[in-house]
Order: sequence, then structure tokens, then C-alpha cells
Amino acid sequence: MNGLLVLDKPSGITSRDAVNRAQRWFPPKTKLGHTGTLDPLATGVLVVCVGSATRLAEYIQDLPKTYETTLRLGARSDTNDANGTIAHVPNAVPPPLELIRSALDAFIGEIEQVPPTYSAAKTSGKRAYVRARHGEEVALAPRFVRIDCIEILEYEYPELRLHIECGKGTYIRSIARDLGETLGCGAYVTVLRRTGIGPFTPEQAVPLDADVETARGRLLPVAAAVAHLPRVVLGQAEARRIRTGQSVVVPKETVLPEGEVAVFDRDDQLVGIGQQDANGLLRPEKILPE
Repeated sequence: MNGLLVLDKPSGITSRDAVNRAQRWFPPKTKLGHTGTLDPLATGVLVVCVGSATRLAEYIQDLPKTYETTLRLGARSDTNDANGTIAHVPNAVPPPLELIRSALDAFIGEIEQVPPTYSAAKTSGKRAYVRARHGEEVALAPRFVRIDCIEILEYEYPELRLHIECGKGTYIRSIARDLGETLGCGAYVTVLRRTGIGPFTPEQAVPLDADVETARGRLLPVAAAVAHLPRVVLGQAEARRIRTGQSVVVPKETVLPEGEVAVFDRDDQLVGIGQQDANGLLRPEKILPE
């Protein structure tokens, strides 16, 4: 029971709830872990690592993500979404489309972003949302995130629908909050759907009410977690050395690229993740069970 499952998380439950429902499809004590939290309000792609694939969760977390979201202008929310306490902005002026386009341009690229107060970001060793719910003062430091694209799909005040492509750690709620402040009218998220994580899409998803046979039949191979990495194939002897934590000489015809590579044996089994060391040898960084 090793591999990846794509879920289409419904609104109203946490990502952990979705994983707990998936747990019933596998034997007791099978490790499961998701690769990127979705807010309870949000729906869409949630990739779950099963068994040995949990060792590769970080590689899926690093993949680019796509979202479709609807923002409500003219009001603010303490959680930056529709689940929070809503405060309408008095005398809010509907911003023209060109002003919105201009404001969104400032979000493209690598930017500093402050996570929402009600988020899983940690402050003083606690989750921010836990401290906020206890009435504590929460001050989160900005962090760098990457936003590749924001496209306006539809605008009819107060509703603004966007398509967003971004990197790891980007909060769509923070984009809504900051856009609303830039426009001077406030904004919060009413609808949020993650439409993709790298190559993983809702069309691959296993329904949460699926039976055991269906769910296990939709399990993707462990190697799908690192399909975006360069691939190196080793003979059985070299693969065994990698599995025991030893560096190996790669075949002469193999040129090792910079950075990490996915290491396979001749049977097309993923051995682990490796990287070239200072001596030109392939050094194991992460090893998977045989």
C-alpha cells in the first residue's frame, strides 16, 4: 500500500478530515499524509501520500499550484474569507476594472506576503489560528512567495473571480486581503477551489465515498511524486549501494544534471533521490524501501 491518491476535498471539512476518511481504505497503521493544507471553505485537489510515498511529500508540496477564487469587494473579514466575521466598508466605491488590473500587477513575481491571522502558520511555537481563537494578539512575519499569474475571469461588483497560478506557501486569502486594502474597499474570499498541483488534477480524484477496491485501484505509483525531476537509471549493483546509503559512480554515458535526480533501477523501481557530490559521484539524499 504505497503510492499517491488524489482527492477532491469538499467544502466544510479540513484537509485532515479528508485524510482521515481516506484512511479506511487501507490496512491499520498505514501511513497517510496530505501535501498542502486547504482551508475548510476551500475545495479541490488534495494529494495524499500513502506508505513509503510519505517520504516524498516535500516534492509535491514544492510543485506549482493553480486556483480559481471569487472575492467579495466592499467588506472585510477577520479570517479573510466568508467563514469569518464580516464588516462592510462604509461608502465603499466600486473600483473600475482597469484599476483592479493595475493593482493585481503588483502581486506578480516574488513578493512578501503576511499569512492570515487565522492560518496554520506558527508564531511563538503555536498555530496562529489557535492563538487568534483564544483572543491573543497575533503578529506574523512576512515571507516570500511566488505568484506567476493572476487572470481576471469575471467582474461584476462586488464579485471578482480570478484564476491564480502560484508557488508553495501562497495564501489566496492574503491576496484578497491585500488587494482590498490596495483598492481601498476591502475584500475577502467567498469561493476557493484548487484546480491543480503540478500534474495532479480533479479528474484524477477518488471520491471520498468510494469503496476500498475503487480507491486502491486509483493509487498512483510512488514515482509520480518526483516525475518532474531528472531521471537516472542504475544497474542492480549500483542501486543496491544507493539503498545502503553509499555513493556510486554513474555509467559513463550518464551525465548528471545539477540538483536532485530521481534514481531508478533496471526494473524501473524508484530507489530514491540522489545528487552529485564534489567528487562527481551520485550521493543518496533520500532512500525508499525496496
